[in-house]
Amino acid sequence: MPIVVRLDVMMALRKRRGKDLAAEIGITEANLSLLRTGKVKGVRFETLAALCRALDCVPGDLLDYEPDDEAPDGPQGIPEAGAAGGTR
Repeated sequence: MPIVVRLDVMMALRKRRGKDLAAEIGITEANLSLLRTGKVKGVRFETLAALCRALDCVPGDLLDYEPDDEAPDGPQGIPEAGAAGGTR
């Protein structure tokens, strides 16, 4: 997966414990652990915003993009412009 979660790095920089951060943003410690290790397929914007607020950072501090060499070119599942067949 080319998206890398850097939550653990930001928590260390801010000297925040998982238990305290989870309680502050209203998620379980288990779910925070899954986020920290990148073992999730998605994150709600609401959760991302709460993390940024609690850690005084921006989403780019928590998420990074490292392209896979084996990944096909272009986004998957996103139709190309005009592919829907509608007019404006």
